[in-house]
Amino acid sequence: MNADPLAGLSDWHLPDPVSWWPPAPGWWALLVLLLAVLAVASIGLRHWRRRRAMPRAALAQLVELRTSLERDGDERRFVAELSRLLRRVALARFPRERVAGLSGRDWLGFLDATGGEGGFSDGPGRALLKVSFRGRCLEKTDSDGLIQLAERWIRANAEAAS
Repeated sequence: MNADPLAGLSDWHLPDPVSWWPPAPGWWALLVLLLAVLAVASIGLRHWRRRRAMPRAALAQLVELRTSLERDGDERRFVAELSRLLRRVALARFPRERVAGLSGRDWLGFLDATGGEGGFSDGPGRALLKVSFRGRCLEKTDSDGLIQLAERWIRANAEAAS
């Protein structure tokens, strides 16, 4: 019985390779974190796009008003439509209680205080007041200056909104 004591042992073998599924708990945590980041990013992007839609639409309508003025030459209609456009942008940007009741010099003062830099009360923006009270333009309107002023006001409030 001089048999080799090691002869009865079986050969060594490697363990089965580690399966990729199911992943370890750390990978599950990383997946949950990634999904949360994607959800927050998509909500933020949607919110940002909604906030930027109003100024884009307002500026597009401003271009349409300029084209309409050049085509028709109706300054009274142009100024009235521009006043409505500014009012809609203000109602979309500021609390209704702050904007809805304003008229006349208070309205022009509000526009100046929120980005007009005095151009509505003391500049071409006075045409908004003249048309709203008289129903017609008695003097030539500085339509180019008024369009530039309105565009600057819309852009200033678009930046503040985003």
